[in-house]
Amino acid sequence: KIPNFFCREHHGGGAVPPVVQYIGELCRYLLAQPPSAAERRHRVRLALGNGLREHLWVPFQRRFGVPQIGEFYGATECNCSVANLDGKVGACGFNSRILPNVYPVRLVKVDEDSLELLRDSRGLGILCGPGEPGLLVGRIEQRDPLRRFDGYVSAGATRAKIARDVLAKGDQVYLSGDVLVMDELGYLYFRDRGGDTFRWRGENVASTEVEAALSRLLEQTDVAVYGVEIPGVEGRAGMAAIADPEARLDPPSGLYQALSPLLPPFARPVFIRLLPHIDSTGTFKLQKWRLRAQGWDPRALPDRLFVLDPRQGRYVPLDPAMHARICAGNAGF
Repeated sequence: KIPNFFCREHHGGGAVPPVVQYIGELCRYLLAQPPSAAERRHRVRLALGNGLREHLWVPFQRRFGVPQIGEFYGATECNCSVANLDGKVGACGFNSRILPNVYPVRLVKVDEDSLELLRDSRGLGILCGPGEPGLLVGRIEQRDPLRRFDGYVSAGATRAKIARDVLAKGDQVYLSGDVLVMDELGYLYFRDRGGDTFRWRGENVASTEVEAALSRLLEQTDVAVYGVEIPGVEGRAGMAAIADPEARLDPPSGLYQALSPLLPPFARPVFIRLLPHIDSTGTFKLQKWRLRAQGWDPRALPDRLFVLDPRQGRYVPLDPAMHARICAGNAGF
């Protein structure tokens, strides 16, 4: 059933068009529900939140009749919050490229694996150009309530969030830990949670893009994509954990062929894991770190595992014998 997400609110004795708040995953859950006549019986004028993926934005807005979506990026402690106030599809914020010093937040280049800042010959951070993914940082100014950073209870955690000499000599910036991209107009787009972008076949793979492709194919089911190591192979191979409680995908026949026109070869998952459900946090964020730590050894996992057979161009069962072949470097990877 559609929850009481679109509800009427009354204020001062008269009905006013309400504003609702969302978490992006909730929008995906709503889209996955069967259509209902009740889903458009509301007076919502604005849905405000974060985490709404670009490929769900327009379908959600059209299906539920929400006139405006206000996406934002931020956290309680950060000093680099941004907002998309004019409904630019997919954008989580905006910062002027003409007057960037009005709000000193920037995207700086980092190492893809460690997220360590890359620096130029002067020792300063290297700013990203339009279309270049980078770590979002905000200049810390303790006398400004919008730009200060008070830190955490743990002194070590506080230090880990601060970098010096980034935008100018002697400055301090807050490290968001998230990778974003800015377009030529100044709109900001969330690319990936820090550490979720991985490198495979010499290319950078954004897990959110792979998740979006799989989610569209599988009717908005839960999908978590992350990189795993293969012994003796450079980079991390993509692995997709897919919630499949009714075993509809066992085996995942035709999945590779369906993904081929949607993703370049390096972004197509090498491993598939089918499990009853994927654990999430209290804000519906899938717990990839736990899945990544569990790896892809069939002897240690109770779930159905598959691996891409490059020669056949399809996913085949990953059993202990195939696992041994891959580890020995005899599987074509």
